[in-house]
Amino acid sequence: MTDCPCGSARDFEECCGPIIEGAPAPTAEALMRSRYTAYVTGAFDHIENTHAPEVQGDFNRSAAESMALGAKWTGLEIREVTGGGADDQTGTVEFVTRFKRGGENYAHHELSNFRRQDGRWVYVDGDINPKPATRIVEKVGRNDPCPCRSGKKFKKCCGA
Repeated sequence: MTDCPCGSARDFEECCGPIIEGAPAPTAEALMRSRYTAYVTGAFDHIENTHAPEVQGDFNRSAAESMALGAKWTGLEIREVTGGGADDQTGTVEFVTRFKRGGENYAHHELSNFRRQDGRWVYVDGDINPKPATRIVEKVGRNDPCPCRSGKKFKKCCGA
């Protein structure tokens, strides 16, 4: 028994192994984990076969092999999963992979989009280094009405 490289703390043969061998992934996250494991183990057929049809031509297998085989993979961190469950048709997985290359540490941060096609999850596309949503803060001026709705000016109420 060997731990699955995806970090699930499950045995490879119970986790990503069957998905890499062709079993459908039950969730978008499971597909994402199996794709990471495929990079670690060199199972590039799985990576290529789990792209959505419209992006399969964009996959550069030789570049992926060169990058992956020259790296020492050190971990996968799933940051957020939205949708992608058994009853969903689409899902997103935000993740960070960590690896070493030439003595340097690297991280790949991506927000990946998945969809269910013909009963199987496929990778559609991803946003690399996604930016968090911009927080909009409304500034209250000294002479503006107080946001607590007291009817007083901000400087004479909560701003005092």
